[in-house]
Formats: sequence, structure tokens, C-alpha cells
Amino acid sequence: MTLLFLGTTEIIIIAAVILLLFGGAKLPELMRGLGKGIREFKDASREVKKEINDEPNDKTEEQK
Repeated sequence: MTLLFLGTTEIIIIAAVILLLFGGAKLPELMRGLGKGIREFKDASREVKKEINDEPNDKTEEQK
């Protein structure tokens, strides 16, 4: 939520600090890992939503 209130200058400063901390060689690897983590989280949340939506259908089928 706080990222919505950051200006361009602040974002550039944060990016420069991250580049200094991790270096140019590690940055792509770090971003790749972050992307994989976000993808896994989205997949897990979709799976949970699907299970929740399918559960009422399963109960009605069991009652038949």
C-alpha cells in the first residue's frame, strides 16, 4: 500500500540501493526467484478458490 505514495525519485533511490546491495550479477537471479514465488502463490490461491467453489457441488452430489 505504501508503494502507491512513493514518487519517482524514491523508487529510483530504492532501486539503486538494491542494485548496490545485491550487485548486477545477482539481481536477475533474485527477480527470477521472486517471480517464481509470486507464481506459486497465485497458483495456490487459485487452487484454494477452486476447492471452495467446488465444495458445495460435492455436497449436493453426495445428498443425491
